[in-house]
Amino acid sequence: MASSASSIDTSSARIKQGVAPLRAGQGYSFVLRRLHSLSGIVPIGAFLIEHFISNSEATKGVQAYNDQVKFLTSLPFVHVLEWVFIFLPLLYHGIYGLYIWYKGDSNVGEYPWTGNWLYTSQRWTGIIAFIYIAYHVIDMRFLGVHLMGGGYQNAFSKVWFDFQSPWTIAFYVIGIVAVSWHFAYGVWLFAAKWGLTIGDQARRKFGYICAALAILLIGIGLWTITGFVQTPANQVPYVEHD
Repeated sequence: MASSASSIDTSSARIKQGVAPLRAGQGYSFVLRRLHSLSGIVPIGAFLIEHFISNSEATKGVQAYNDQVKFLTSLPFVHVLEWVFIFLPLLYHGIYGLYIWYKGDSNVGEYPWTGNWLYTSQRWTGIIAFIYIAYHVIDMRFLGVHLMGGGYQNAFSKVWFDFQSPWTIAFYVIGIVAVSWHFAYGVWLFAAKWGLTIGDQARRKFGYICAALAILLIGIGLWTITGFVQTPANQVPYVEHD
């Protein structure tokens, strides 16, 4: 019995553990990680989907996009809504996500398992998404056209002029891909962490659904960009930018 146990212990010791993407943490870390996971779904994930759908109005023309922006910026208590349900959750999810990224371990080169590659992609798309969202929020919300101050009629023009630079388009394409993947895989992690998918088979099947979600969001995002890029200049009202 003793020699058998010793043999098992010795063989187990030779097996180095890989990244544990479902690691929950302990104490306050457990709570903060759960809140981080939850905030990525509600409200950030819900807003992300709404944002993709709203922006796709650009494919219907200048006025359709501006009308959608007018509707959103005219909601009751819009300033409270954007801070409570958008800015503060984004700050928490982004900053704590950076902390998780800094403290995390990646050993893809040594253990090229699928789970490790997914874990690593989640970390790096999170960094890209953080930079992209920060730029997008500052540029669209606080610079140039003041959408909240009745500037919604210039919303399409602002984006159209930004997209005259191929570098801006490339930046948005990379950002859209990163955000879409990060959110979709985040949904998969959420389902696993919160016990919604139990067992390898359930997680594998749900993984296909999440992959389809990522592809769908990327498709909507790229389709939206074409709505701006393909609009002729003579249909776009001129607006001065800061």
